[in-house]
Amino acid sequence: MAQFMDIHRGMQGITADQLSEAHQADLAIEEEEGVHFQHAWADPESGTVYCLSEAPSAEAVQRIHERAGHKADEIHPVPLST
Repeated sequence: MAQFMDIHRGMQGITADQLSEAHQADLAIEEEEGVHFQHAWADPESGTVYCLSEAPSAEAVQRIHERAGHKADEIHPVPLST
C-alpha cells in the first residue's frame, strides 16, 4: 500500500487535545476506505497540521478527512522513505 503525507492549513492555535481528537476522528472511520493514519503532527503557530497515512489512493485519504470534518489542503505521495 502507498504512503501519503497530507497537509492542513489554517489551524492556528491547535492544541494537543484538538490534534488528538481530529486524529481519533480519522481513525474511527479509516477502515471504511482501507486507509491507516499512522501519525499526525501540528505547528500551532503556523497553523499547519501534517498526517502520514497508508492508503490505496490520495482520494481515499481525502474522503476520510472530509467525513471527519477536516479536509486536507494538499496530499502528497511518499514514494521513497528510509
